[in-house]
Amino acid sequence: MEQHSFIDYYEDIQVSSNADQETIERVYRLLAKRYHPDNHLTGDPEKFDIITQAYKVLSDPEKRAAFDVGFSDRKNNLWKAFSENLSDNECENDKHIRTSILSVLYVERRQNVSASGIGLWHLEKLLEWPEKILEFHIWYLKEKGWIERTDTGGFAITAEGVDKLENDSLILRKDRLLSQSTETARKIEKSTLIKTSG
Repeated sequence: MEQHSFIDYYEDIQVSSNADQETIERVYRLLAKRYHPDNHLTGDPEKFDIITQAYKVLSDPEKRAAFDVGFSDRKNNLWKAFSENLSDNECENDKHIRTSILSVLYVERRQNVSASGIGLWHLEKLLEWPEKILEFHIWYLKEKGWIERTDTGGFAITAEGVDKLENDSLILRKDRLLSQSTETARKIEKSTLIKTSG
């Protein structure tokens, strides 16, 4: 299926599709330093190759424009599918989306307190909600002080967000994960609490 073969360079380098060249450069340098094979603590040659390939495409205006065509089509398909599946109870849906975002960021923070952070497109892939939907909820969570923007351009849960989530309890389910191949998805699958309904 075409959707499964799509390589998302924005996700690979953990930036928004709206990121400017300066942001892409800054994030790439941070990730390259972290994953470079010469880094004995956090080096990962496979991850380094992935982010380097993403950077080569996204830093070249012509290659990025060509990539954006397929990327835009994929986003439109996700948006259409989401719109068709919206239930009548939008307030409950909104609360569910926000709690799901907090749940993902909670697990990521627990796994790596000092270097946690997930990009918007990565959240879209994990939670199966289009970026356009998530943007509103990210804004809301930031305004409430429950999440914050990280140095790499991603998002991380704050102490206030942890308190909020612990009051509501984690809701992320294994069946909401799209890609079991990503490092974060594996962490979440191992670490999330499952909220069951009677």
